[in-house]
Amino acid sequence: MTLAHLLLRQARQRPDSPAILEGAALHATHGQWAARSAGLASRLREAGLQPGDRVLLFARNHPRYLEVLWGLWWAGLVAVPVNAKLHPREVEWIAANCGARWTFVTSDVAPEPLARIERQIDLESDEAAALLAPVPDPFAVPLAERDLGDTAWLFYTSGTTGRPKGVMLTHRNLMTMGLGYHVDVDPVAQGDAIVYAAPISHGAGIYAIPHLMAGARHVVPASGGVDPAELFALGRAIGPLSLFAAPTIVGRLVDEAEQQALSPADCAQSFKTIVYGGAPMYVADIQRALRVMGPRFVQIYGQGETPMVGTVLSRADLANSAHPRYLARIASIGVAQTPVRVRVTDAEGRDLPLGEIGEIVVKGDSVMAGYWANPEATAVAVKDGWLFTGDMGALDADGYLTLKDRSKDLIISGGSNIYPREVEETLLHAPGVAEVAVVGEPDAEWGENVVAFVVLQAGADVTEAALDAHCLAEIARFKRPKRYIFVSALPKNNYGKVLKTELRARLTST
Repeated sequence: MTLAHLLLRQARQRPDSPAILEGAALHATHGQWAARSAGLASRLREAGLQPGDRVLLFARNHPRYLEVLWGLWWAGLVAVPVNAKLHPREVEWIAANCGARWTFVTSDVAPEPLARIERQIDLESDEAAALLAPVPDPFAVPLAERDLGDTAWLFYTSGTTGRPKGVMLTHRNLMTMGLGYHVDVDPVAQGDAIVYAAPISHGAGIYAIPHLMAGARHVVPASGGVDPAELFALGRAIGPLSLFAAPTIVGRLVDEAEQQALSPADCAQSFKTIVYGGAPMYVADIQRALRVMGPRFVQIYGQGETPMVGTVLSRADLANSAHPRYLARIASIGVAQTPVRVRVTDAEGRDLPLGEIGEIVVKGDSVMAGYWANPEATAVAVKDGWLFTGDMGALDADGYLTLKDRSKDLIISGGSNIYPREVEETLLHAPGVAEVAVVGEPDAEWGENVVAFVVLQAGADVTEAALDAHCLAEIARFKRPKRYIFVSALPKNNYGKVLKTELRARLTST
């Protein structure tokens, strides 16, 4: 049993039901989706790709993205979807690290061939159409024999070392997530529709799994991204949408509802469920969202290492304003999802009393198999089956977990994780830079902005524009600092360690 069986099941039971839409236009029924994915699987095998080989996806949201994903799983391959906002050099490093042989792209994201790739296919090309040409009988194309414990999705997430780590997500991990979604997050019916406004390469795409389980529709907006006016109109046209959204996207949807003077009942015509996560949501912001759009929100907490599975703050909790601890609950990240256990521990991994702050650890069938070719990092992150998240929190007597802090240095901007060391290492290669420290600055819209404190070499004359150009040439645009602050020295302790808490204090005091 693998993720490919989910598509095969729907193709047998509901071959003519709508499956993939581009905007309001039908792109594929479940039968057509299966025929195209089976065709791709057959041609990948003919080309010499073997079960377990890695194939990269470096593309914007596109209707063919889902067909490729399930074609890879049909052939027993490992999908490596990467953030379309990454710099090509970063993607080339990922491809080399995992040994990816092929990649599927869109030309706006990857206008030039990536290094070390045998074959690069543009999803909008005739070549892609030929690879995805439907076979007459998808049931005649055998699914690769793979185990539930085999890797299905290799998710690269930045680490504190500055280099990405490949999180090995197995068929079991993702099947667990999908089943848990129906129990804890939101029951899905055949007529429902999930819209991919956030990147398919991340949490939004992972939610394709529970929606395929139910035979729901999968909608890629014509813009391929987040256009609030488009999403409201699309929901009215085809029926209420469900989506995964970072708090930044939630804020934009609420702004649009207010600008259109929509009531909660009006919003219900466009949206069934908005699952938010990936960054903290302030109490005032979720209260405003509920007031403007009504009870259509659910919060989840998870990490790439336990994909979308950690805790859940339900629609009922968010709507229960009469509860005596309502404000505390909507400030929390909810209770443990059904497939996992969640604990709060001290530095030695011992449980802490209720209310005390410690590290959040998670155990269950959603926890990753490990980091790709990185047993040292795996041993640090997973001990006796427990994932040590690096996040700090506290549990109350009812099992609600409140996130108190993240890993000390992690910056979350617009729902994307940014690790300071990666930016620091880039800036240290810029001419004239002697030292640098990167921290997050609170921002009402994006959650945090990246700020770099820079010490120049003696006599160097370096401008913000020069540093910005250097970052744009080396790393993804969203990771570059929004501000550069030139200082004569960085604050350090007796051991020479930079005191980032002091730098953050400087930002809040100005």
